[in-house]
Order: sequence, then structure tokens, then C-alpha cells
Amino acid sequence: MAERVHRKYGNKKTQFAGLTFDSKAEARRYGELQVLERMGLISNLRRQVPIELVPGVKLHGAARARPAIRLVVDFCYQEQGTTVWEDTKGMETPLSLAKRHMAKALHGIDVRVTK
Repeated sequence: MAERVHRKYGNKKTQFAGLTFDSKAEARRYGELQVLERMGLISNLRRQVPIELVPGVKLHGAARARPAIRLVVDFCYQEQGTTVWEDTKGMETPLSLAKRHMAKALHGIDVRVTK
């Protein structure tokens, strides 16, 4: 009997093109981006690309270092000579908004959000 997993925002892990995606929307968008890449409109399509927002640090009195804070975007690709960072969101959370804010403020990376 398969174990049922409750997901907080209702997304369902989905298989597409032999890959696993966190949601149906993310899998659908990947399919769209693959078509654009085959047409030559985008290039260098990558999935699950980490952006280090703040490096890891060892806080005073801590036994070990805290890991870096990262934003992992669903897709990154080249479009007309420009790097596009893209995340598929069904529901915006305060944490995802804060991480996108940091990416823009600290690194000049403007993450495009698709639904």
C-alpha cells in the first residue's frame, strides 16, 4: 500500500521526461522550456540551480558553523544573451519572497516567477 504524503500547499510530485518535479506546474513549465530550447529561442536550460545568498558562518559560542543560505531556482537559461532565473510557484510564501529579495538586493539577480 502506497504511503500518502500530505503537502502543505497541495503540490504533487510529478514524473515527466524521466525526471521528478515538485509540482505539476513545474513539470509543465519544464516541457514548455524544452520546446523553446528546441526552437532555438533559449539555450543552456538547467534545473534546480542554487544561488548562494549568504555564506555559511560560525556564530559566537556555536559548536559548528551554520550552513549558507541558498535559493534554489527551478530553472536557469539563456534568452537573447541574458541569464534568466525562473521559479514556478503555486503559492508565494514569506520565505520565498525574502529569498528573492536577497537575490536581487545582494547579487542583482531578479528571479522571474511563473505559475
